[in-house]
Amino acid sequence: MHVEYSSQWSGHLNREMRFNRYGHAGKPIIVFPSSGGSHNEYADFGMIEACQWFIDQGLVQFYTPDSMDNESWLCEWKSPYDRANMHERYDRYIIEELVPHIKHQTNHQGPMITTGCSMGGYHSLNFYLRHPDVFDSVIALSGLYDVRYFFGNYHDRNVYENSPIDYLWNLNDGWFLDKYRSGNIIVATGQGNWEEVSIRDTRKIEEVMRFKNIPAWIDFWGENVHHDWEWWRVQMPYFLGKLNEQGKL
Repeated sequence: MHVEYSSQWSGHLNREMRFNRYGHAGKPIIVFPSSGGSHNEYADFGMIEACQWFIDQGLVQFYTPDSMDNESWLCEWKSPYDRANMHERYDRYIIEELVPHIKHQTNHQGPMITTGCSMGGYHSLNFYLRHPDVFDSVIALSGLYDVRYFFGNYHDRNVYENSPIDYLWNLNDGWFLDKYRSGNIIVATGQGNWEEVSIRDTRKIEEVMRFKNIPAWIDFWGENVHHDWEWWRVQMPYFLGKLNEQGKL
């Protein structure tokens, strides 16, 4: 397998940002780490190995950037305003700096896939929903989708615009809705240990998707399926296989 360990200077974040690339060809997948995770996390927990068949076939290539969660949503000593503002800077880094780099490096000019587990599941769905011109597919595993989880009922514009459960209900822009309706939305969660928040929020996402007439595969796995890597290693190749069967990779 082709593997690259890279970094690039981010003007938006004013620092060097690390990311790994796994694969030589195919549709790029941007992976968001779980809470505060690093660019190595996805491989360290066996997710790259679990998806290796798709990589070896040249169907997909994974990009795994570092997280900024410990300076944004998870940074409890900061005000909610500053935490949301740091996430906005991370959003601009991904869309305006990392994505152009990926396009240049791979010569892939079409839309990409976004994915992640736990906190990464939140990021993957939020980035897809905010940027459906960049991503046409999302595989969100065991995520939470209501940022009030981090600091209660505080809301400003940046908080609201990064809380899918909130902004989806009020979204009536036909451009976004048409993009969603033609995309591939997969949101999954187990129903076992430590999945309570994800179950709650996934049900809310299912409700708003149905209300907005947005086709989405909302998948609840069994009560023995826990919030853990052993199950995400099963789920990710399963959903990639389904997309491949439909000719969407």
